[in-house]
Amino acid sequence: MDKLRVVISGVAGVGKSTVLDLVKKGTNYDIINFGTLMFEMAKDIGLVENRDGLRKLSVDTQINLQKKASAAIGKMDSVIIDTHMSIKSHGGYLPGLPEWVIRELKVGAYFVIEADPSLVLSRRATDSTRDRDAATENDIRMDQEINRYYAAAYSVFTGATVNIIENPEGKPNIAANTIISRLRTDD
Repeated sequence: MDKLRVVISGVAGVGKSTVLDLVKKGTNYDIINFGTLMFEMAKDIGLVENRDGLRKLSVDTQINLQKKASAAIGKMDSVIIDTHMSIKSHGGYLPGLPEWVIRELKVGAYFVIEADPSLVLSRRATDSTRDRDAATENDIRMDQEINRYYAAAYSVFTGATVNIIENPEGKPNIAANTIISRLRTDD
């Protein structure tokens, strides 16, 4: 039997990559980054030069890229999908996993990693590898809240569980071990 397909999400700077590195070591799941796959597809056809350019594309273009990426990931087994529940674009919040993506992915569980907004801001300030828009603690709090709403909405369509995982400062192993434990329960 195939293992559960899982989505793990969190706002930029929440420590998701660190937690995912630990989850990868503790499971047999492959990890695929949805945005990286979309970026590679967009770059191949000359639409963007860097990953942050994706959110600046038209909504229609973003949707087409989502469809292509979800079709590719939908053919994979035993996978953790590293993505965003929502994308803040110039037109407002765009679902990271709209119906056509969920249908392809067949997700069994959603994990939303969260951290204190002041910690997220601090992490973003020290990350020189990305070109992020300015944000306040209130913006981050709202983004995390919106992500919870989206996860709950996706769950309605998939019957998947929703898990809110706290990533405390300096202890990503706590978040990772919680995820690993819940994954083993669903195997």
